[in-house]
Amino acid sequence: MATIEKSIDVEAPISTVYNQWTQFEEFPQFMEGVEQVTQLDDQRLRWVANVGGKRKEWYARITEQLPDERVAWTSEGGTFTSGVVTFHRLDENRTRVMLQMEYDPESIVEEVGDKLGFVGRRVEGDLKRFKEFIESRGVETGAWRGKIERPVP
Repeated sequence: MATIEKSIDVEAPISTVYNQWTQFEEFPQFMEGVEQVTQLDDQRLRWVANVGGKRKEWYARITEQLPDERVAWTSEGGTFTSGVVTFHRLDENRTRVMLQMEYDPESIVEEVGDKLGFVGRRVEGDLKRFKEFIESRGVETGAWRGKIERPVP
């Protein structure tokens, strides 16, 4: 199991940053290798991406979503991934986005890529492109402010 932790400060209010992050179908505009994200319902997403030169498709379930605070997910079937993105108000017009993700490299190519830091650099690049995307627009492309609470065990 591999773990990635990255963060970036965005020059935008927390609600704008959070609202944009909830627009999952926009992810291909700033996430390298992501070809398509389809939101199937409030909790399920279908992903299509190029990973290590190979086209992959998988489903993810949002396990927790609290407006202006966090979005957590886990994969369903296929390669295991799970993670959480948290949003931290630095001041009225600055927000820190923190991403923590675990994944299980499937092939030797993915394992080598992980060991060489390719995945971490890709995630870091995705966060930088997200920052540029929202800062250049100044406003979010949409919003979903619904709440998904983690079930109590």
